Amino acid sequence: MSRHLRNLTLALALSAAALPAFAGGDLNNALGGGLGGVAGAAVGGALGGSTGAILGGAVGGGAGGALTSSKRERTGAIIGGALGGGAGTAAGNAMGGRTGGLIGAGLGGAAGSALGGNVSRSNSYDDDRRYYKRSKHKHRHRHYRD
Repeated sequence: MSRHLRNLTLALALSAAALPAFAGGDLNNALGGGLGGVAGAAVGGALGGSTGAILGGAVGGGAGGALTSSKRERTGAIIGGALGGGAGTAAGNAMGGRTGGLIGAGLGGAAGSALGGNVSRSNSYDDDRRYYKRSKHKHRHRHYRD
């Protein structure tokens, strides 16, 4: 069991080391997606092998992104964390076995959750600008008197 614990600790440390690349609110999404992806891949791998690790990485990455994101970022963080966690786990399993799968789940979940949250937040602000642009500028009708 100590070997698995060491691998999990290594994966968590590497995913945490990659987090300073994200700035601002994306750091919360990256942290949640990365840690959720690693935890999900570890539990899924223990229960269902390689396929279970991939599914667990996807579920964990999405759940971690959901827990740490704001309302404007939530949908993108969930989708990005799930896609990144699952894809990272699959790629890591192919390259480095179980340890590689955990590292891939952490990095993929972090990157996907941060990117998805950023895209979702940007789209939300674009919608606000379109709404306020229409409602703020009211046309004045000048009535000319003869």
